[in-house]
Amino acid sequence: MNPADSDLLSNSERTTHASRGLVADFLNKAGWKLATAESCTGGLIAARCTDLAGSSDWFERGFVTYSNAAKTEMLGVDAALIEAVGAVSEPVVRAMAQGALTHAQAQVAVAVTGVAGPSGGSAAKPVGTVWLGWATPAGVVSELRHFAGDRAQVRAATVAYALQRLASLLQSQSVKPE
Repeated sequence: MNPADSDLLSNSERTTHASRGLVADFLNKAGWKLATAESCTGGLIAARCTDLAGSSDWFERGFVTYSNAAKTEMLGVDAALIEAVGAVSEPVVRAMAQGALTHAQAQVAVAVTGVAGPSGGSAAKPVGTVWLGWATPAGVVSELRHFAGDRAQVRAATVAYALQRLASLLQSQSVKPE
């Protein structure tokens, strides 16, 4: 990236670029592949990953599962689970992450489901509520975040955090790449 261009990037974009590079390096060294399962980001995580030249070496596929039916059909998330706890929930994001691994040729997955806004929020799950999940050989980790801003800002923050946390999880893996 041209240093002059860095002034034009938001903090979320800078975090995304740096984290994506760390993820790519780790996955390349490990010989692992990444899959994404995205709802509220609509494929933006996959897009940011594949913006990087050479990503076909470490990025396997992305699932855009915006609807509940897509989560069930593409990832195997139990429709009864979605009905019981809602799509924006810890059990669903964990099932999405695991489902991405099950339905892809990947060793690592990131999943997100949330309320990007401007509508769709509730008192229990206001706009900006996002559940994130990461599946690695060490297991599945999930986290609830609340991002401020408009729809674009919530989605950008989700992408940045998803990749930043994935980089951190990969760096702490007990199985280190050769």
